[in-house]
Amino acid sequence: MDDFPRFTAAAVQAAPVYLDPAATAAKAASIIREAAGRGARLVVFPEVFVAGYPYWNWTMNPVAASPLYERLYRASVDVPGPHVDVLRAAAAATGTTVVIGVNERGRHSLGVLYNSVLTIGPDGAVLGVHRKLVPTWAEKLTWTPGDGSSVVVHRTPVGPLGVLACGENTNTLARFALLAQGELVHAANYIALPVAPADYDMAHAIALRTAAHAFEGKLFSVVACSPVSEEMIEVAAGGDPATADRMRRPRSALSGIYGPDGNPVTEPLVDAEGVVYGEVDLARCVQSKQMHDIIGHYNRFDVFRLHHDTTPTTPLVQEPPARPAPVTGPWVREEQAPDRRPPASATRSRRPPRAAEPAG
Repeated sequence: MDDFPRFTAAAVQAAPVYLDPAATAAKAASIIREAAGRGARLVVFPEVFVAGYPYWNWTMNPVAASPLYERLYRASVDVPGPHVDVLRAAAAATGTTVVIGVNERGRHSLGVLYNSVLTIGPDGAVLGVHRKLVPTWAEKLTWTPGDGSSVVVHRTPVGPLGVLACGENTNTLARFALLAQGELVHAANYIALPVAPADYDMAHAIALRTAAHAFEGKLFSVVACSPVSEEMIEVAAGGDPATADRMRRPRSALSGIYGPDGNPVTEPLVDAEGVVYGEVDLARCVQSKQMHDIIGHYNRFDVFRLHHDTTPTTPLVQEPPARPAPVTGPWVREEQAPDRRPPASATRSRRPPRAAEPAG
């Protein structure tokens, strides 16, 4: 590696327009333009920013909250799709690399939603769709787990870039899988968690995990978290004042940028909406790795070995393959989706068998 990018990164701490994907995509596009105007070449948004987190899983019983699942499904996005196109256009117009969380609809079932993270290049191309591997705790009521095919480091103008969503940043093996692919810039996105146990300081937990990955990997980590809005409280509390007060708990969100020494490069932002800007200089990673390079000289791969299965998970395997193929995605471009047209032979009109010629 001869080129060590040096650039401004932006960590966005903002709430979505709750359960409104069109308005939220427009808000994200506006933030991208604002951040690019301040020199940012990488803009990282929170978890499921388009268009919101299902807090009711924590505050209501599943039967009472079932209508809200349908509401979330209707507010989720297709990848590719028109709401994603708004984000792509903003990235292309500003020449920025964008990382943003979305609720992604599965194409093969109405019961499938993914907690997905899109990585969009500065030309507007969707480089990857990462689906959260394990929904955390109450999240299992909403999201289907992803698979190993999306644990990928992307080569971008800002450097080798990997992403993980929220609690995945606690998963040592997932983080190591990214490091072993040469990750030097890590994007982590979170939601505020005021519904956590009383002894759980979410802001501290975010900072701790972000700093740990930056220090262990000798890389830069950009973390973006969404604060809780009154719109979210109104839906999640369901008219209960005690739940509404609980949702306003302080120190529930933190966003910032951390360097290879594990320290923030600028002051992180706690709870309030805003954008944290900081300089990323990948040349700082070189000397740090001389001391501890856990994917190189500071490890023993004859002793320890990680197996990463990148096979996409599908609900059906047909042998021999039949059309239409199961549509599970993620398809970052329409031309990558399976061809659902019937084979040409199936569309030709079949002639009835000819009658036998009369004998002599």
